[in-house]
Amino acid sequence: MSDQTSADNSINPVTVVISRRVVKGQEAEFERLSSQMTERAARYPGYLGASMFRPASSDDPEYRIIFKFNDETTLSAWQQSSERAEILEQIEPLLVAPSQVETTSGIINWFTLPGHNPVKPPPKYKMTFVSWLALYPTVTIIFLLFGDLLAQVPLLLRTMLITAVVMVAMSYLLMPRFTRWFAFWLFPKREQNER
Repeated sequence: MSDQTSADNSINPVTVVISRRVVKGQEAEFERLSSQMTERAARYPGYLGASMFRPASSDDPEYRIIFKFNDETTLSAWQQSSERAEILEQIEPLLVAPSQVETTSGIINWFTLPGHNPVKPPPKYKMTFVSWLALYPTVTIIFLLFGDLLAQVPLLLRTMLITAVVMVAMSYLLMPRFTRWFAFWLFPKREQNER
């Protein structure tokens, strides 16, 4: 189940992070059932991929499973499915405590690093500042290069075009890079080790 991903063409994907503590000696069965769960989820419309992070040490038996769906509607269809319920029924007896689930969407997804758990996003002021650092030069360059041409376009159409270009650039080009470049500040070492 580790690092199985498919193309992400969605505008607002939903990320679900599940933390599960497994009874000692039940790890192999848990991983087998988790793989089955992923195989079943992959057949559902809107599924975008999943990753499993095994426990960092034997002292902490917590697994983290991260998966994405295209949107809330497709996620809900999967969560209410009988295929998921059947596997969950088999997983629950293998756990020390009930699963902890966190769902995120929107701008928080811009601030995730590959191989790091997005459960604990950076503080809002840091996300805002780094977003602004990416946004300001992008908008400035658009107006510098295309300002005269854009001035001839009606306001509503001009705004729609600019925001569409900026959002695509932010989501797919800029924020993945800015998140990596500013990881030292967004995710200090102490926090990275907690993930």
